[in-house]
Amino acid sequence: MRPDLEYLPEHSKINHITFISTTHKENGRCKANELCSIIEQLAPDVIFLEALKDTYSEYEQYLFSEYQVFHKKLEIEALQQYCYKSSFEYVPVLDDGMSEVFDKKYEIATQNVELQRKIESFNTLSAKYGFQFLNSDLSMRLQQDMRTLEKEVLYDDRLNRDAIEAIDTYENSMLENIFSYCKTNHFSKAIFMCGVAHRKSISYKMTVMNLGREIELNWKVLKF
Repeated sequence: MRPDLEYLPEHSKINHITFISTTHKENGRCKANELCSIIEQLAPDVIFLEALKDTYSEYEQYLFSEYQVFHKKLEIEALQQYCYKSSFEYVPVLDDGMSEVFDKKYEIATQNVELQRKIESFNTLSAKYGFQFLNSDLSMRLQQDMRTLEKEVLYDDRLNRDAIEAIDTYENSMLENIFSYCKTNHFSKAIFMCGVAHRKSISYKMTVMNLGREIELNWKVLKF
């Protein structure tokens, strides 16, 4: 099945960016070659990725260019495969990793049996249907169900608020870095690959953060 591109409102079409929900590790049909196939269909000039600059180090780039050693991160392996088919610019958009407060919240919340089952069910669907599932309305609803349950089972309200604030800062930083890049670089088409857990909030922020900008971006959301 070919993906649909859901257009988000915009005032002026400057640079075209397609948002793709991904997973960071291989799981069933969620494989680098499957993601590479999607990238190939979109044919981007620029690839923005939820990654730190050090995630794909100069040494790892050397290993790939000289010895074809693929990266362990699924999205980077996919873009390595894509580089055999087309040239592009790779742009990691993270300034910092996720805050420790998020890891603490996740460790506590996932002790809940019902949440464990929801996560297992989500991963099973990911394995069976791959990126078609990750980029669907169903995956977004299931992710929201898990966020709601996390809030219910977490006894420490302060920890939950701190974790939400950390995620918000994490996401905003990525989008700000994309806007910053686009101020000084023009391209025809780009993609932004980010973990599926961020799909709902970033889809919303794309529109909100576009308003009143010196440069406005033509965002699209990949949707099957």
